Amino acid sequence: MEWIASKGRFARQYIFFGILRSAAFINILTLIGVCLFLFINGLPAISWEFLTEPPRKMMTEGGIFPCIVGTAILALGALCISFPLGVATAIYLHEYAGRSPYATYIRIGVNNLAGVPSIVFGLFGLAFFVTFCGLGVSILSGVFTLAILTLPMIISTSEEALRTVPDTYREASFGLGATKWQTIMRVVLPSAIPGMLTGAILGIARAAGETAAIMFTAAVFFTPRMPDSLFSSVMTLPYHMYVLATAGTEIEKTRPLQYGTALVLILLVLGMNLLAIIMRDKLQRRH
Repeated sequence: MEWIASKGRFARQYIFFGILRSAAFINILTLIGVCLFLFINGLPAISWEFLTEPPRKMMTEGGIFPCIVGTAILALGALCISFPLGVATAIYLHEYAGRSPYATYIRIGVNNLAGVPSIVFGLFGLAFFVTFCGLGVSILSGVFTLAILTLPMIISTSEEALRTVPDTYREASFGLGATKWQTIMRVVLPSAIPGMLTGAILGIARAAGETAAIMFTAAVFFTPRMPDSLFSSVMTLPYHMYVLATAGTEIEKTRPLQYGTALVLILLVLGMNLLAIIMRDKLQRRH
């Protein structure tokens, strides 16, 4: 009987692992299929002119250079705001607040914000930053909106990274006479930073690919010049692709440009992620 029960447990384990492997395989296959589709259809549109010139002739010709610059500015600007705030919030929640009722309410709020649709953040940015604060449709409005959008994700991943730091590190630091703040800054934070960068990677990928959050706050249909201040509006890759696919005057004629823009967006996000991953790996080897 024991042998039969053991064989039954092995069979169930084999079935469940098979289901998990199949799900992972389907996800990977879908990702490869999407990337291959964009690569095949978008590669013919990629050229030096496409990457270095602005759109021309009602965006049926020319390039997407202003869109690349605008996307990079918004994504990196949002990360510069949300990452320090997210890390500081995670430090407070884990190292100081602990499991107090107040911290529990904050965590519930953060988890709820993480599930709010991006269009809601866009409307909030329009009402608060654009209208109430008087920033207009500008880089600042878009950066602040995207920072709020990515903040819940960074808080969650940063707090999880702090949980992975062994308590023995803290105890050893206290035993040597360090204060709590010195322990956090010199022992806990350097050990947790590689994990926190995972949240930064996810945040910058989401910020770079957002359309709804910036279409009311920072992005415009077309602008003939590059941004010259934080109060300038910008073109972005996601919004430009949306415009070409839905609001252009010659949608079929711009189809190759749509695929090319999508391919450049994916490559830009991958490049940003790769840079963050390299930084994370260097920090992991150091600590």
